[in-house]
Amino acid sequence: MPRRFPLRSIRFAALVAGVIAAPAIAQDYEVPRTEWGVPDLQAVWKHTSIIPFERPRELGEKRFYTEEEALEIERAEQARFDEDNEPLDPDRPAPVVAESLPPIGNYDLFWREDAQFIPTINGEMRTSAIIDPPNGRMPEIMPGVMERVRARCANLPGRNDGPEGRGLPERCLVGFGPTAGPVMMPVIYNSNLQFVQSPGYVTIVAEMVHDARIIKITDQRDPGSEAAAEAHEKWMGDSIGHWDGDTLVVETQYFNDWHSLRGMPVDNLTVTETFHRETDNKLVYGFRVSDPSVFASDFYGEFPLSLLEENLYEYACHEGNYGMIGILAGARALERQAAEESGQ
Repeated sequence: MPRRFPLRSIRFAALVAGVIAAPAIAQDYEVPRTEWGVPDLQAVWKHTSIIPFERPRELGEKRFYTEEEALEIERAEQARFDEDNEPLDPDRPAPVVAESLPPIGNYDLFWREDAQFIPTINGEMRTSAIIDPPNGRMPEIMPGVMERVRARCANLPGRNDGPEGRGLPERCLVGFGPTAGPVMMPVIYNSNLQFVQSPGYVTIVAEMVHDARIIKITDQRDPGSEAAAEAHEKWMGDSIGHWDGDTLVVETQYFNDWHSLRGMPVDNLTVTETFHRETDNKLVYGFRVSDPSVFASDFYGEFPLSLLEENLYEYACHEGNYGMIGILAGARALERQAAEESGQ
């Protein structure tokens, strides 16, 4: 059994390393710069977090945990990891079909990259990524939105009719989960992002399913490019950015309407993101979501990304996507079987 160190010792070591940065460290920090003088964000950043996107309702407007509360949560998370990491009995009986899979599902801890610690942002151990509204929850949905969602779903091809009926990630068109956005959120594995900069551009490459978002650095959208962006509607939207001091500010609009934000339409969505280095080892990612046709108000949140001293490798989704072939072939086989049984 691997040796476990006390969480308080691990938290202290992480703080010293800069993963959990104290406010004084951030205040004295001098941001590195590129050859052309802008803040240097170039690195591979790990986007995993124990922080939930929305705050549990029972916490109300509690924005951050005390250190004692954070340690208790981390101990519980470590215990869950230890339990899931226990070796299975090779002589165990086959699972009952009606029962659910173990909580780890089909991916064991070799594949998963769940976080185990609550990092700080501006010295706070946050209870949720969303901090505005103060309750840490997404705003109310506007009347009629769910009817629009249901009508759209009713007009989609059946899940087994053809590739178009499957989700975008299953078709290898976007990542599994919103790693690349809209609103970049961590998923269970491959939640790594590589930032590449050149004069006038910043590119964010997501490890999961090869997504790459090219951000043009400019003061404003010009009418020609805006018309083209609205006509083409990219998977991850059309992004333009500018530097506000040491912070990269990115506004993204014109998402492809096959996409969604936590199940909601993105036709009129604007996401404004911020990126700034709090330390050499930490990049704070902020996001503001604005869509008055869907949400009763804007909402804002932040995630901390940690430096990963490793390379980002290709995720070759299409090249090994035998699952799609098997799903559709199985559906056709069931149809033939049903036709034979009915004598048609």
